[in-house]
Amino acid sequence: MSSREEKNPNGICKNIPNLISSFVDAFVDYSFSGTFPPHDPTPNHETPQTRFEKPDRLVAIGDLHGDLEKSKQAFRLAGLINSSDQWTGGSTMVVQVGDVLDRGGDELKILYFLERLKREAERDGGKILTMNGNHEIMNVEGDFRYVTEKGLEEVRIWLDWYCLGNEMKNLCRGLENKVKDPYEGIPTCFPRAKPESFKGIRARIAALRPGGPVAKRFLSGNQTVAVVGDSVFVHGGLLAEHVEYGLERINEEVTGWIRGGRGGGRYAPVYCRGGNSVVWLRKFSDERPHKCDCSALEHALSSIPGVKRMIMGHTIQDGGINGVCEDRAIRIDVGMSKGCSDGLPEVLEIRKDSGVRIVTSNPLYKEKGDDGKMGLGLLVPAQHVPKQVEVKA
Repeated sequence: MSSREEKNPNGICKNIPNLISSFVDAFVDYSFSGTFPPHDPTPNHETPQTRFEKPDRLVAIGDLHGDLEKSKQAFRLAGLINSSDQWTGGSTMVVQVGDVLDRGGDELKILYFLERLKREAERDGGKILTMNGNHEIMNVEGDFRYVTEKGLEEVRIWLDWYCLGNEMKNLCRGLENKVKDPYEGIPTCFPRAKPESFKGIRARIAALRPGGPVAKRFLSGNQTVAVVGDSVFVHGGLLAEHVEYGLERINEEVTGWIRGGRGGGRYAPVYCRGGNSVVWLRKFSDERPHKCDCSALEHALSSIPGVKRMIMGHTIQDGGINGVCEDRAIRIDVGMSKGCSDGLPEVLEIRKDSGVRIVTSNPLYKEKGDDGKMGLGLLVPAQHVPKQVEVKA
C-alpha cells in the first residue's frame, strides 16, 4: 500500500461521497428516462405547504392516469409548455389534482415529466402542485387492481436500474450508510396473481410501499389538500369533519405515512380510506346536479375562511369540466387518458382579472358562456385542438 493510500484508506469516496451518489442517481435517471432530470427541490423532510396566495393565473388539471401524451396535450392546451415540452407558463401556478398512477403504462414517465417541469416553473416564478389521488393512496397501500401490464413492466425496469445504482453506491466505502435492498421483506410469489406478473408486482410493492424509492421521491411531496386563494383543491372532496380535523394536519400525516414514518404501517390514515374520505368522496361529483349534496358542500366551504369553491377530480365528467351548486363545486376529471374514456383534454383557468373559465380542445364549443357548462366561461384555442382525437358521439 502506498503512503497516499495509507493516509486515505477509503480513497476518493471519502472526500466526495455526495458527488459520487449524485452521479449514480443521474446515471440511473438517464438510463431509464434518457434525460438528466433534477430531483424535486423540496427537501425530503419538509411537509408540503397547504395554503397559497392567489396567483395572477391559476390552471387546474384533472386525472392523467398513465397517459403521457394526453398529459402533454393538457399542458400545451393551457400554454404551459412548448413543442419541445419546455415550460412556457411564466408565473402561472398549476394544480394537478392527482391520479397520475394506474390505467396506463406511462406512470413514471409522467412523474419524471412533472418533476422536471416543477424545477423549470420555479425558475420562471411559476409553481406546480401535484396532489395525491385515490390511486396514489391505493398503490402505496399495495392495491394494484387498476395497474396495467405496461405499468408493472415500467416500474420493474426502473427498479432494476435503481438497484444497479445501489450496488454502485455500496462499492463506495466513503458513503456513511449502505443503501438497503428495496425488496427486503417482500415475498417472491403472490397466490392470486399470474406467475408471469410476480416480478412486476414485487417490484411495484418495493418501489411504491411507504418509504419505497418511488413513493418517497415522487409522491411524498404531494399535497392531499391545498388552498390557493379562494379555491380549495382536493381529489375527491372535503367534508366539514375533514376541515375540522385540520388541512395542514392531513398533509403532514399523509406525507409522513408515504415516507415510511414510524408507526405509519401499510395503510393510509382513515380520512384517505372509504367512501367519505378526501380521495374517494363523490358527494359533489355526480353529473346529475340534483344528486349533489350542496348543503354538505356549503358546510365544508364555510369552514375554510375566504374560500368560494371546491375543485376536484376523481369522477369522470363525460360532458367535460363543469360546475354544480352555483359553481361552488367544479369537477375537472374529463377522463382524458386512453385508459379511461380517451376524452378530449380540458383544463380550468382562474385569473385574478377575469374569473373562471374552461380551456377546452373540444371544437364543438366557442368562446362564450354556455348553459351546458353550468355558467363557466369557455375558451377554445383552435391552434391547440388535437386533431387525432375524435369527439365522442
